[in-house]
Amino acid sequence: MQLLVKDKEFYKRILSIGIPISLQSLITFSVSMTDTMMLGSLGEVTLSAASLANQFCFIFLVINFGLGGGSGVLTGQFWGQKDVNSIKKTMSILFKISIAFAVLFLLLAQFFPEKIMSIYTSEAGVIEQGAKYLRVISLSFIMQGIVTTATIVLRTVGTVQIGLLASGLSFLINIFLNYVLIFGKFGAPALGIEGAAIATLTARIIEFTVVIIYLLKFDKKIKFNLKYIFSTDKYILNKYIKIGFPVLISDIILVLGLNMLSVVMGRMGSDMVAANSISNIVTQFTMVFLQGVSNSSSVIIGNTVGEGNLDAAQERGVSFLTLSVLLGIVSSIIILSLKNVIVDFYNVSDATKQIAYSLMDSTCIIVIFSSVSSILTKGVLRAGGDTKFLMIADVLFLWVVSIPLGYIAGIVLGLSPGIVFIALKLDEIIKSIWCTGRLLSKKWIKRINEPDKENIEIA
Repeated sequence: MQLLVKDKEFYKRILSIGIPISLQSLITFSVSMTDTMMLGSLGEVTLSAASLANQFCFIFLVINFGLGGGSGVLTGQFWGQKDVNSIKKTMSILFKISIAFAVLFLLLAQFFPEKIMSIYTSEAGVIEQGAKYLRVISLSFIMQGIVTTATIVLRTVGTVQIGLLASGLSFLINIFLNYVLIFGKFGAPALGIEGAAIATLTARIIEFTVVIIYLLKFDKKIKFNLKYIFSTDKYILNKYIKIGFPVLISDIILVLGLNMLSVVMGRMGSDMVAANSISNIVTQFTMVFLQGVSNSSSVIIGNTVGEGNLDAAQERGVSFLTLSVLLGIVSSIIILSLKNVIVDFYNVSDATKQIAYSLMDSTCIIVIFSSVSSILTKGVLRAGGDTKFLMIADVLFLWVVSIPLGYIAGIVLGLSPGIVFIALKLDEIIKSIWCTGRLLSKKWIKRINEPDKENIEIA
């Protein structure tokens, strides 16, 4: 068994897909980092409020990742089969479900923001500021859902540049408006956390406009039309329920579990929440390159399986496993190198800084396993159609191991933040080993049925 395939075209394709996606992730990371830095200058309460409010937004975002990821399993293989009509029909189903979730989350954030914030923390100041943030940022949910799901499907057919362009433009707008609205520059009022939310909302409006115009007017591969929104293909819907829904269910239960981890941290105090926000900045920076490879693996494996070249899919899957280990080690080294520079930049207490240092030390260990877990679960195995197995893997270890042990370590025993963090992330270690075994077993490849002759449209 070769650890890395000897095929230059394979690696060129990884780079052609992965680099634009990595740059897009880097832009998203930069937005998060600047938001955190600007709000961090206003103190731990404001920083914690935005961080915890974004956990609720993160639930919605991950649901859309699940919707898009489930659809991507289908559209990736459909593209390998040159079945463009089925891709259009899949997108129609995808958008309708995404909009339904967006409306639900919008209503919750508008009418119950304080109750949502009280799930994460009992500190009145954090709840009050977080509620202000939620009311504004939730207005972007419908647009964010469509952009997220559309760009995921576009990636499966090799279109990655539009997401990068839209993210880059929204980044520049977000940074400028953050500066103006948070601190009250150029005659604008100093709105603090509400200013950050308005800036993000405006940036997402621009991002949505760019993506939707491209999809409807300029895309030459899928050629999606709004008329597909008003019909539902039962055959595609059944395929989506069978293959895509396990991805959605898995991601929903997974993000609820991750929110439980945030609840544990929130109950440990605003210092812990603020320190985790700072630590996440460094982690996210290292993960942007991992996300590029993960998305590349999803596209390449999905297309390869769709073409019917199953031996090549297995060989490429093993190569992606090897790359994930190497990327995890590199990420660990980067975190160790950057932790002091990043933490010292923030205007937070010494106690918060010490917690952040401790969390980053623990992250250096966890990130290697997270790298393997991410590429296998969100890329290789998912693209191969092994979605039911992944649903079990994502849910079981998080809820049975990480959440109970994290609660005991952090709330009951009051152990050190570094130990609590490792307890909360134990599922990543177990999942990476379990999914590696699944890959090597060769049982993960589940090809979608051949398309009907009349359903094929050559791109």
